[in-house]
Order: sequence, then structure tokens, then C-alpha cells
Amino acid sequence: MMKIGYVRVSKNEQNEALQIDALKEAGCAKWFVDKISGSKVERKWLNEALAYVRPGDTFVVWKLDRAECSLPHLIELLKDLQRREIEFLSLTEQIDTATPAGKLIFHMMGALAKFERDLIRERTNAGLAAARARGRIGGRPRKLKTSGKVALARQMFADQSHSIPEICAALGISRATLYRYIKEAKSTE
Repeated sequence: MMKIGYVRVSKNEQNEALQIDALKEAGCAKWFVDKISGSKVERKWLNEALAYVRPGDTFVVWKLDRAECSLPHLIELLKDLQRREIEFLSLTEQIDTATPAGKLIFHMMGALAKFERDLIRERTNAGLAAARARGRIGGRPRKLKTSGKVALARQMFADQSHSIPEICAALGISRATLYRYIKEAKSTE
């Protein structure tokens, strides 16, 4: 049973000594240091630390935001550690999943993350419904805005005296857009 620490500083100018001192005081036998922004998905030494810890070990960070910057990512990290039977300890927030209180906080964080996702989904759906009620339809605006231009595209295509690239260049549309207008015409016939 070992305590394995992880340190992250955002820039090369920042000093990791504060975090390392706290990890030493907490009894960490080994630690891994990343000098990279927390927004970067690929953090080599975090991955190394997670590969190094074994069941029964404790993964230790100085502060929660040193491990992950977003709550959903932190929840995923904690779930992965829990699945692998590895405890988690955040020194500053005093969250220790080896204790009942730490487990409660972890579950509350998970519930809050789910609540946040549900609120975002609810607000997005309400915004889309309000836009539809005002006659706005999502997606990219149509390239050919008038029915006359659409009819011209269909006529040029049916005429076969113009090549596809010529039709697209004349109307300022892509090949895929031209074929979509042709397909719509066939489906309405």
C-alpha cells in the first residue's frame, strides 16, 4: 500500500516545490510531475502515474484541479480509480475516498456533475424550442436562397449540356449541395 502523488504546474515558470513538499509531508513514496496546461487532454506523467498505481494504493494530489480541470473529467478519473480499487486523496480539499465522508463527497460530486449535464441539456432543448417557435430552424443556411435558383440548378442538371463542375461553379455551390437539391426534387415528385 503506497501513496503515489501527481503534480501539475501550468507553465514552465511555475515551481512545483509547494506541491511536492505537501506530497512528501502526506507520505507519498513517489510522484509524477507534468509541466503542462490542465486543458491539455494528453498529459504524459498523469498517464504514467495512473499506470503505476496498483490496487490498495492511494493516488494523491495537492488540489483537485491539479488532477483534472473539469468536474466531468474528475468524476471519470475517480470512477476509474474506484473500479481499480485505488483510493484518492486531495490534500487541500481533504477529500479521502478511503473514508466514509470522502466517499460521500465523491458521490455528491457525481450527482452534481449529472445535474449540471441535465441542466445544460434542458436549457439547450428550451432554446431550440423557442427558436423553432420563432420560425428559426437550426443548421447552416441554404446556399441557394430562392426557389428560382434551385429550379435553375435542377434545370441545368437535367439539360446535361453542362458538366457538374460547371453547374457548381456557376451557382457557387458544392457538388454535394447540387446533388442534395436534385434529390429533394425527386422526392417531391
